Amino acid sequence: MHDFSSAPSSPRVPETAGTLAAVRPARWARVPGESASIQRLEAAIARVADFECTTLITGETGCGKEEVARAIHAAGPRRDKPFISVNCSGIPATIAESQLFGHEKGSFTGALGAARGAFRASDGGVIFLDEIGDMPPDLQPKLLGVLERREVIPVGSAHGQPIDVMVIAATNRNLAAAVAQGAFREDLLYRLNTVHLEVPPLRERPGDIPRFIAHFSAHYAARYGQLPWVPGPATLARLVAHDWPGNVRQLAQTIQKLYVFADAKETVLDELLGPASGHPVPYEHAAAITAPPPARTADIKTYNLRELRRRTVREALEATAGHFAKAAKLLGVCPNTMTKLVAEACPERSAGRPARSPRLRPR
Repeated sequence: MHDFSSAPSSPRVPETAGTLAAVRPARWARVPGESASIQRLEAAIARVADFECTTLITGETGCGKEEVARAIHAAGPRRDKPFISVNCSGIPATIAESQLFGHEKGSFTGALGAARGAFRASDGGVIFLDEIGDMPPDLQPKLLGVLERREVIPVGSAHGQPIDVMVIAATNRNLAAAVAQGAFREDLLYRLNTVHLEVPPLRERPGDIPRFIAHFSAHYAARYGQLPWVPGPATLARLVAHDWPGNVRQLAQTIQKLYVFADAKETVLDELLGPASGHPVPYEHAAAITAPPPARTADIKTYNLRELRRRTVREALEATAGHFAKAAKLLGVCPNTMTKLVAEACPERSAGRPARSPRLRPR
């Protein structure tokens, strides 16, 4: 059991059982993405952070719900206060109340001292209730009371303790269906769902996949002291076409696996994607596949993301013979964003932008 009895200003709590986690650096910097759905999500994150309202984040496993919660924390006025993460599915029911709300000395067998609990440890900051749909039923009304009164009653105490926390909850479950089945309280759902943010799965924003690949490649290259892995156009097309049931987490783990088994990259990719022969290639990547693959990027050691982005934009233009619209499709960005990227990466080309192909004009 983690003891929050004397939480410092920047608490560091060990994740011995994967249940509670205090403020910790992210494994990598967050990559927002360029898709329209993610841009809407980014705008909502900024708004929620400013107003500090209770927020429910939903989405499939591995899509980045905790990263969104951390982004809200980082963007708001509580950024210098604690961020406490609680995995509601990992807390044993027998100690769940104590873990969340704390306990008094002697309140139960083994309670040799008082403990603050996760809510009081996050006082002034943000508490993130992950997998809220798996919270034990007998704990749900107590959480509802905390949200309504903004105070906790530690186990063994008759007096409430006021708290000032922003509550963010997340789940991959359909809570409305859980309410209909009697597994989740309807009034608690309403209380948590002041603002609802949906994180789209990776398969619905394939244009962001190349950004994640470049980002995770740079991350693991720095971690393992190797050159960043840059997939060839055909491999990139296969990765973009994959449905990624494990979402961003699965993609990150795949890139890490490519470094661990560096001498068997094709085997790793074939196990994930299937054999390369006969694999369908999306139209927007056809130009890149027919063009000769760029070779110079992997020969120059750099971990600078700005430099990697500059090279990626240049290579997209080269792969599409300088065609802005096709290069934008290859990178998964809108034409306006492509214009900005080209102006930053290779300003000498921005003035000579070719006309868009009539075939690619929106109908």
